[in-house]
Amino acid sequence: MKHKLGNIVFIVLVVLTVVVWLVFPPINDGRENFLRTYAGEVLGSLLVVLMSFSLFLSTRPRWAEPYFGGLDKMYIAHRSTSTSAFLLMFVHLLVVPITTVDLRIGNYLAIIAFLGIVAIVLPTLAPRIPFLNTLTNSTYEGWKKLHRFIGIFFILGYLHALNVNGLSAFIAINWTQIFFIIGVVSYVYTEFLGGFVGKYVPYTVEAVNHPNSSTTEVTLRPKGKPIQHVHAGQFLFLRFLGDKLLNESHPFTISSAPHEGVLRVTIKASGDFTRHLFQNLKQGTEAIVEGAYGMFNYKSGGDQQIWVAGGIGVTPFLSFLRDLKTDLTHEVHFYYTVRHEDEAVFADEIRAIAQKHPNLKAHIRFSSTQGSLTVDEIVKNAGGNVSGHHVYMCGPLPMVQAFEKKFMEAGVPVGNIHFEEFNFR
Repeated sequence: MKHKLGNIVFIVLVVLTVVVWLVFPPINDGRENFLRTYAGEVLGSLLVVLMSFSLFLSTRPRWAEPYFGGLDKMYIAHRSTSTSAFLLMFVHLLVVPITTVDLRIGNYLAIIAFLGIVAIVLPTLAPRIPFLNTLTNSTYEGWKKLHRFIGIFFILGYLHALNVNGLSAFIAINWTQIFFIIGVVSYVYTEFLGGFVGKYVPYTVEAVNHPNSSTTEVTLRPKGKPIQHVHAGQFLFLRFLGDKLLNESHPFTISSAPHEGVLRVTIKASGDFTRHLFQNLKQGTEAIVEGAYGMFNYKSGGDQQIWVAGGIGVTPFLSFLRDLKTDLTHEVHFYYTVRHEDEAVFADEIRAIAQKHPNLKAHIRFSSTQGSLTVDEIVKNAGGNVSGHHVYMCGPLPMVQAFEKKFMEAGVPVGNIHFEEFNFR
């Protein structure tokens, strides 16, 4: 229940906003379109609440993760509220009575805010439209830079509400102002104050290793106080200074254990950023780390567990294994599947750890020669009944989604299936 509390609180606040407007309605000043204006102001308040919540989640508050079930779930809530606000903005525009003779500055601010938000949100909802692609240069960093302006248009939208011929509703308007302040503070914190409050922590690249022809293992040492790496399986946001392409913040799972004095991340060269990193990252490079985030923690699961790693998705499980200081108390079947043998760069380390822990059964699979791993095979190895197991998965999203469906068909409750979606766009 705790992991749903964040969304529940937000829904309650949305409902309360409507209730406040109904219980403390505006004064009917006799204008011709009073009801439409009234409805438009209620919708405008809901827009402020939705956008302020979205801006708040953009700050990535670590303390809020348990109330959403992890940062990835927080971003799902962020996308939902942002999309809802975007759609509600059009409804607001249709409901509010517009007159061509009203030349108040608020109307011009409304046009600017509307067009600005549309220009920012549409590339997210429809990134493949050629014209929209030019706004972001078809890159994640371009998308992030464009989104930095969302708070400005949020402020302009609220200033629009203060500069039109609105209704008199003291309590409801002040209720809405609370959320406006939350949104503005969140935006200022994200864009201007994060570096001053310890959100971004300086590290130095201590070592760069290439265990195979497509993988980079980076060791990072803090220049001062390290980040709060609370439990194995967490991830961080990382960028490297001194190289324009590498100076982009990307999420990576921490493959080292929390008790180590350094951070290790293992990165597969699969895109422009990671290929450039593989070819150009050098020892001594300065880095900026943000984190750690994530609720992917096997210790909170039941006694019987199944771990499934696909390719570079092995990294959180490496952190799990490297964190073992005593015997593993859970009974774990760990499946590590890659296409070719040379891709299993940590196979020897995993086998060595498994030999020390009788409760850990390691299954390393090479699909090119042994065939693809199936849930039926996993269930069979677990004794034919997995309804009481907890399943932890990390790998390509299509694989994870397909396995999730199969595990549920095999009787695993949806609440016992754990994975994180690294889609923060």
